[in-house]
Amino acid sequence: METALDTGQRLFHAGSYETVGLAALTDALGVKPPSFYKAFGSKSEFFAQVIERYAQSALALDEILLPGRAPADALAELLESAARTYVRDPEQRGCLVLEAARGNDGDASVIHARRVANQRRYRLREFIARTHPERASAVTDFVASTMSGLSASAREGMDESRLLGVARTAVAGLKARLDAD
Repeated sequence: METALDTGQRLFHAGSYETVGLAALTDALGVKPPSFYKAFGSKSEFFAQVIERYAQSALALDEILLPGRAPADALAELLESAARTYVRDPEQRGCLVLEAARGNDGDASVIHARRVANQRRYRLREFIARTHPERASAVTDFVASTMSGLSASAREGMDESRLLGVARTAVAGLKARLDAD
């Protein structure tokens, strides 16, 4: 199962949900369509599993948003980790979740990706709200928008040092916002 999800992640990340057909998936997995459907239900359900797994492994929020940790420190680690992660593999640039969420509202793949992205934003907002309830929504929106920009810039070919510069500039703004009266 893990090997199949790895393969799916690689294919979807390099292309997109729309460009990876069932034939490409079954060929890469070495199975026939009936076996694929039996194991995963549908391409959409398989994609949902890939997205969920990616979200939990790419940037592990549980390891970053630790109770009692200063939000500025956690957000700095999150953004810098994103900058590094989004360019780590030249075949899988950007964030699979954020890039998949950019599609049409009614597409199943977009719905899955947005659900995962919104769950992560909710966790981030809850973390910030513990110490800065009045700023939690605005800071969460800023971080989410910055991460989306980092992902898009990575897909466009920006290198790690430039992405880290963007992340560090954003962190400076976040610290000022969190410390504001």
